[in-house]
Amino acid sequence: MQDAMSPLMEQLMFFHDHTLIILIIITSIVAYMMTTLIFNSIVNRLLLEGQLIEFFWTFLPALTLIFIAFPSLRLLYLMDEVNKPLMTLKIIGHQWYWSYEYTDFMNIEFDSYMKSYDKMSNEFRLLDVDNRTILPFSTQIRLLISSFDVIHSWAMPSMNIKVDAVPGRLNQA
Repeated sequence: MQDAMSPLMEQLMFFHDHTLIILIIITSIVAYMMTTLIFNSIVNRLLLEGQLIEFFWTFLPALTLIFIAFPSLRLLYLMDEVNKPLMTLKIIGHQWYWSYEYTDFMNIEFDSYMKSYDKMSNEFRLLDVDNRTILPFSTQIRLLISSFDVIHSWAMPSMNIKVDAVPGRLNQA
């Protein structure tokens, strides 16, 4: 993952690590139990009546799901829609470029084309553009995203934003 540029993305990375640790523990326990069952030939007659073990193999997965679900619900709540943004940016995807409109500031509009390879110097190939979008820091911004012709995907992974631009549909982030 890229470095987090927002508190929300940082929390999502912590949740990813939290879930990964739980999965590693479950995988380790299952692998240990399988290897002991393969190499152990001891038969225990008390395992024929297994009400206690049935309770645990029902209770432990439910407890595991709770440990994953509560942080996930918290993050879903935090990612919910912003009620009063200070700025709105309208993004329209075209076949080979993006159009941006700052609708709050006297309709400032510009197009953003991908830079050709011969005009680049120490920049990311196929990622850098001629007109970059400038957004303020530490403010709530509403993104209205749509497409003119085909389905596009507008993303900013370090901020946990990825929205599909679909023709005839207005998506919000």
